[in-house]
Amino acid sequence: MKNFQLVPQIHSFDNFKDFAEEFKIGEGDLVLTHQFIYEPFMKELHLKSDFIFQEKYGFGEPSDEMINKIIAEMPSKKINRIIGVGGGTVIDISKLMIFKDVVDCLDLFEKRIPLIRDKSLIIIPTTCGTGSEVTNISIAEIKSKHTKMGLATDELFANQAVLIPELMKGLPFKFFVASSIDALIHAIESYVSPKSNAYTELFSIRAIEMIMKGYLEIIEKGEEYRLDLLKEFSTASNYAGIAFANAGVGAVHAMSYPLGGVYHVAHGEANYHLFTEVFKMYNKKKPNGKIKEVTLILKNILNLSDGEDVYKEIENVLNKLLMKRPLKEFGMKKEEIELFTDSVIGKQQRLLVNNYVQLSREEMIEIYKNLY
Repeated sequence: MKNFQLVPQIHSFDNFKDFAEEFKIGEGDLVLTHQFIYEPFMKELHLKSDFIFQEKYGFGEPSDEMINKIIAEMPSKKINRIIGVGGGTVIDISKLMIFKDVVDCLDLFEKRIPLIRDKSLIIIPTTCGTGSEVTNISIAEIKSKHTKMGLATDELFANQAVLIPELMKGLPFKFFVASSIDALIHAIESYVSPKSNAYTELFSIRAIEMIMKGYLEIIEKGEEYRLDLLKEFSTASNYAGIAFANAGVGAVHAMSYPLGGVYHVAHGEANYHLFTEVFKMYNKKKPNGKIKEVTLILKNILNLSDGEDVYKEIENVLNKLLMKRPLKEFGMKKEEIELFTDSVIGKQQRLLVNNYVQLSREEMIEIYKNLY
């Protein structure tokens, strides 16, 4: 039985200039990034590589329409390396740019064409949550289907993952929190996954400790203190990504997808809204398994006594950073509770197999109702 793999080489640099020099970025390289990252960190280097700015093709999380426009704009000349420098949107798109003869990315998600990889891939995250630099997954909103779809295949692994905390300095506080909550949930969901093991648990536990302790320091010292913790959060996100690349994530992610697909709620924020309610249901159904272990880890970090409700306290902490809202405030309608549930059951079995315990249709409906 395979326990663990880590495919990308992992590198770290103090700044983008040092990375560009060591990796000899130039002709034959195509960099997918944002202009607001290019201007302060890359422009003055006068690199001979080609650049595509993701925001010119749409905003928000990746969609099939956005991806297809970007693929159509790729230079016709020979490209040897794709370098994705950005958050989850840029990373997920860059993973799909490495394949040969792609016109419509839906063909990739539905596996209607062979996955022929003809380019190397370097990923540099500029948020502290996606962990996607070390995973073999790409996720996009498929507008015609009103949901998100994921492609999970080893061809999507990057050749190199590069951590440059400097690139996160311009990340607004809300995005910093939403992305790092996503990393926290990666770590916690992967810890209780049936696929977790002694190797993945090491990365999950350390990520949980680093993120939660960082949050407590930020709450005590103020929003700007996050700038002193960028290296720690970058590393924690990477650890969480390694854990969930091997053990997977489950119902929190699965049940958040309709919220993101229909109402365009940011991925990390959508996960946050499902997180504690899903884990309360897990705990109700099977309190003495792996969930007991992760609950103890969280209680120790939060310095809680045995009688205190750890999920209530986590919400108290996280709400000081990003306020949780009823789902109806995002525009969700009451009649969509069952529609969302059926969509998750029909389209997200890839994730639901990683649940700590299996949830019935009625239990998923109950979770949505409690959050509505």
